[in-house]
Amino acid sequence: MIYNTIKSNAYFDSVTLMLFSSHLGAIDGVEEAAVMMGTDHNKELMLESGLLTPDLLTKITSNDLVIGIKAISQAVIDEALNVLQSHFENKSKSTGAQEVTLRSVEAAIKHDPGLNFAVVSIPGRFAKLEVMKCLRHNMHVLLFSDNVSLEDENELKDFALQKGLLMMGPDCGTAIINGVALGFANVVRRGGIGLVAASGTGAQEVSVLVDKLGGGISHVLGTGGRDVKASVGGKMMLMGLDALAADPQTRVIGIVSKPPYPSVLKKILAKLNTIEKPVVACFLGEDSKVFEGTQVIGCKTLESIAVKLVELEKGQAPVLDTLPKLHSLSLEGKYIRGLYTGGTLAYEAMLLLQQELGPVYANIAIDPTYQLKEVEISQHHTILDMGEDYFTDGMPHPMIDPRLRSERIKQEVADPETAVILLDCVLGYGSHPDPAGAIVKAIEAAHAAYPNRKVHYVASVCGTDADPQNGIQQRKQLMAAGVHVLPTNAQAARFAGWLLKDGITHESR
Repeated sequence: MIYNTIKSNAYFDSVTLMLFSSHLGAIDGVEEAAVMMGTDHNKELMLESGLLTPDLLTKITSNDLVIGIKAISQAVIDEALNVLQSHFENKSKSTGAQEVTLRSVEAAIKHDPGLNFAVVSIPGRFAKLEVMKCLRHNMHVLLFSDNVSLEDENELKDFALQKGLLMMGPDCGTAIINGVALGFANVVRRGGIGLVAASGTGAQEVSVLVDKLGGGISHVLGTGGRDVKASVGGKMMLMGLDALAADPQTRVIGIVSKPPYPSVLKKILAKLNTIEKPVVACFLGEDSKVFEGTQVIGCKTLESIAVKLVELEKGQAPVLDTLPKLHSLSLEGKYIRGLYTGGTLAYEAMLLLQQELGPVYANIAIDPTYQLKEVEISQHHTILDMGEDYFTDGMPHPMIDPRLRSERIKQEVADPETAVILLDCVLGYGSHPDPAGAIVKAIEAAHAAYPNRKVHYVASVCGTDADPQNGIQQRKQLMAAGVHVLPTNAQAARFAGWLLKDGITHESR
């Protein structure tokens, strides 16, 4: 039986929505459950999965919270509603730490006048007001919210610059400040490498590889992806570089980003030429010639910048593990389908596969010719960034809740043209408690539905052994399920490309 209820004008962030859904799904007798914001996309998803009755479609607005529960009995639904209500009322079990609930920035400042940092995650249209309050009270800000207008972003960053404060974001998902991980970040050792990043999972991949190679991180400063566009002008990228240049803990500086707009790139390079510390940059997809005549060391991949940063910090080149190529694999199909939760990892994979295989279709394509017309339908070689707005409009980010990717894995296995499925597995604070387990369950479900399909899976794990999910255990789960696990995202993409290009014996159907 299906139960639905609508809470009008009730907003919850993506982390809270995922927790609500997971708590309901863990109840015996609950077959499926979802707690989502009432966007058109989410209503379609709930309708297709049988969690929403059609008569409610026109009654739901995008500001409403929609609850859908499919259970074996009314008694189970009643239990689920009691559990959900307890979470709404914040009556979940205490962690043992003293918690103080403060409902405004002013109340927080009054409670602790020494506060100097704030993380803001509210609907984008309301973010400016709250961030401005924080800045006026001399707090640095990590603005996690998306859908913040460009005008608001510039106004907030200009004000922050006047006050000498960081305003990281909007849509800034990762930072590490004095060893404290914020947003989606990993447990990495402290050290002398500082990063400024306009890409969240790019920062994660580099910091994780630095840790794996024996280096350490002083700070990771996120900027938000729009910061390096002409419309913002690199305001926080430039300030972040100044901060790391002045920081006594930081001995080597790294920059990770998609290619900045030419006018912004010119500003960044001019700034870098004034910094006395070694600087390594990875502008994914940028021509290495842009670094000629500068003191900047340019790198083409996230793994290569990590290696160079550790080499400069430690004074000797580290060795990055690689896996031997397989001699031959029998494989059906002829295309790679990359399903990514991390946007920068998807972008890097797309670039590398294009070098190996030629055109790759994507929802983040550089060339409009290869932009997917229908993101729900893959064509040729396809890379999907499933953290893009289309997939996260009212839904938890796939690093938090991987259900949409799990469904897409099944869809790709059903396609006889799919030969290889390429995946990322992102660990760390904020991410799903067992992303590898979710991937394994999706693979098992897909092959139970299509037992005659032969598909190879290739993945990399972006995380450390000290992360809450434990990198060792995550890799073991994937390998036990037959997934080819590579040490880095770049290696995984190259390996997948090799399978299609050189390493397989094709079978016709």
